[in-house]
Amino acid sequence: MLPLAWATLRHRKGNFIGAFVALFCAAALVCGCGTLLTTGILGGVEPERFAAAPIVVTGDQNVHSVEVKGDGKVKNKAKPVADHVWVDAALADEIKALPSVKAVSSEVLFAAFLPGGPTDDSFGHGWESASLSGLTLAGGRAPAAPDEIVLDAATAAKTHLAVGSSAPLRTAVGTTTVHVVGVTVQGFPSQAAIYFSTARARQLAGHDGLVSAIGVFPAADAAATAKDVQALLATTTAGTVPAPVVHTGDSRGAAEFPDSANAKVRLISMGAVLAGTSLIVAILVVVGTFALSIQQRQREIAVLRAVAATGRQVRKMIGGEALTVGLVAGATGAVAGLPLGSRLHGEFVSLHVIPSNVPVVISVFPAFAALLATVPAGWAAARISARRVSRIRPVEALGEAELKPPRVSVVRVLFGVLATVGAVVLTAVLTALHTDAASTPVAFNAVLLWCTALALLGPLVARLATAVLTVPLRISRVGGYLAAHNLRAAAHRLASVITPLTLLTGMACMILFSQTTVAHAGAEQRSAGDVADYVVGPRVPADAAEAVKAVPGVTTVTQVLHTTVRTGLIKRSVLGVTPQGLAGTLDLGVTSGAVAALTGPGTAAAAYGQGYHVGSQIAMTLADGTAAHVTVVAVYTRQLGFGDLVVAHDLVAPHVDVPLDDELLVKAPGVARPALAAALAADPGVGIRDRVSAQSSNDDAGAKIGYVSLGLIIAFTAIAVINTLAMSISDRGREFAALRLTGATRRQVQRMLGWETATAVLVATVLGLAVAGAVLTTYASGITRASAGVSAPLGTLAAVVGAGAVLAGVATWLPARATLLALKKES
Repeated sequence: MLPLAWATLRHRKGNFIGAFVALFCAAALVCGCGTLLTTGILGGVEPERFAAAPIVVTGDQNVHSVEVKGDGKVKNKAKPVADHVWVDAALADEIKALPSVKAVSSEVLFAAFLPGGPTDDSFGHGWESASLSGLTLAGGRAPAAPDEIVLDAATAAKTHLAVGSSAPLRTAVGTTTVHVVGVTVQGFPSQAAIYFSTARARQLAGHDGLVSAIGVFPAADAAATAKDVQALLATTTAGTVPAPVVHTGDSRGAAEFPDSANAKVRLISMGAVLAGTSLIVAILVVVGTFALSIQQRQREIAVLRAVAATGRQVRKMIGGEALTVGLVAGATGAVAGLPLGSRLHGEFVSLHVIPSNVPVVISVFPAFAALLATVPAGWAAARISARRVSRIRPVEALGEAELKPPRVSVVRVLFGVLATVGAVVLTAVLTALHTDAASTPVAFNAVLLWCTALALLGPLVARLATAVLTVPLRISRVGGYLAAHNLRAAAHRLASVITPLTLLTGMACMILFSQTTVAHAGAEQRSAGDVADYVVGPRVPADAAEAVKAVPGVTTVTQVLHTTVRTGLIKRSVLGVTPQGLAGTLDLGVTSGAVAALTGPGTAAAAYGQGYHVGSQIAMTLADGTAAHVTVVAVYTRQLGFGDLVVAHDLVAPHVDVPLDDELLVKAPGVARPALAAALAADPGVGIRDRVSAQSSNDDAGAKIGYVSLGLIIAFTAIAVINTLAMSISDRGREFAALRLTGATRRQVQRMLGWETATAVLVATVLGLAVAGAVLTTYASGITRASAGVSAPLGTLAAVVGAGAVLAGVATWLPARATLLALKKES
């Protein structure tokens, strides 16, 4: 039957355009998301500050866990920490003593910010580490005095500073005036490097006896020297946890930029989730497209059955058509997906979800994966869609094709019921999930499962909808009357249009309003929990905090620092606060214990739902890999506003790369705003804010990922809506001709189609909002642990519904106009 399949493709190209478009977009989407996954797995980071050092020694940037399975196999797991892990400075002298080592240079780093410079990745270093990047001076000299600095060329250009310039520089200890005494030839694209004298840099870094990295220059062969260094470390640092790590080649970039490891993990999870979701959406759309295509060919298939073609031969023909279309569409779509992957990578970089120094990896593997995913999906969709029409008896085939009874098979109904049960279970499970990382995948899958159930039960749903809506449709005496009869007679066609529209509305509402719901709940918790009179920020140095404390009338100043820790391998968002007078500035919503018991580094308050209670002992790994233990003294409810754990400021501040406070919560009854502002005059960039507004970067990243996901899925489902409607309208030429012959005008036919489309949009909107509403309600209940409900701004909701209606209208009007014009020419 393959020659017949190819002949069909040649002579009925229009019937396969819809399937081609669906498979092409599916392959492109899967390949684009797969490129993100490949980048996370295979991608590397080019070193900048370590570019000239063949070997670099740093602390281990990972937390390790050993799991022993039931069969005795040992599985090692590792997750990256957030910031740089420091090592003993004495290691530099021991490494330098090795015969194979020519020279050694150490590096320290500390947060340092210049006006006009980058607000992230801006660090100070000692001039001793300039050799690690091979820096040379374009002008000036090396720094000597404590207030002298050298800038890399890129930072000098951004800040408009040159040799001889002076500027205020903010560090954790305070804001001071520095003088530029040198500018380098080289510039760093991904960071700002500010070099001090070696002694001053180590003083500002505040890590006595520790360095952030040791660069090793071999006397001869770098590989042999690296082995010597590893052997030395194995001897001298035995028992050290975590033990130092030797980096060569591309791993030097990962050592220089710890966030690159987090970014790669983020890319892997994003790529996997987006590719999986896209594939499920694609399969749902492709099945519907092939089903509609085969419904449109029932007369042709009936003739084949009537002239003695067996059901198996019909299925082989349809399968051959699907394979041919799938191979062409899958191959071209996979090729188109490669630049799509680069574009997605660029979007995530521009949104600061991943750093720019993690370049995209273009590989053939995502293209092959997309091809292998879409071709079988198209073939299976076609075979499943052809199953019923190919099994009827030849004598009944022609009658079946003419009548097209909207009968739904028992098997389809059974699977529809099972999908509905699964969707109900997933929706209910959301009430027990209290973190966004756990809830979001389940919520997406719940929406997809609801839409799958509606697709399977589509003809029944369409029949029920038309039974309700045909009565008001008959108010319109011609267009509505014709639409009512068409909808009742062709429920299967209405169902094929409703499915992608429902998916469009449901997914858009889920992605948009899950973000707004969490953001609104978090803002409410922060607003209710912030009982301070003033909020000062951002990135407040120590001298500014002392200046605020010295203002007459100020009773409490709570220093607030956001960071992350790991408990085991689980990442937790943490709020570091100064405990003195905390109850006067921050209300965490404590349900048990007392926040007054938070007295120092050994105590903590834990969010409700994290599995802790008063008295729990928590072993954690801080942002720089340091182990710490705390005792829970209180449990609170406002996790969305203030994170998973609240600990003493002194516990976390020495162990983060940027120890400047994110904000100060100031209790100052009766103190005027100008008096407080005057105390901050010496620190430009630090000011008074009205309320606590900071959110964790993870929440921001999650929102940005969600919006990009929305764009991808909406684009695909929008194409599916247009595709399905265009296929549905373009196949109705005979029907339109019959209506025109019986006296209907072109305007009346167009009104009929308008009423049909309006009905489809109405039904799909109701179903999509019902699905999204059910999932979002349980999602909000689990995340917020309250009856706050779903936050769905009316403007955004109207935009979603309006966009679906406009798409459906355009996808109906254009092919209808083309079909009617063709009929006019023929007549």
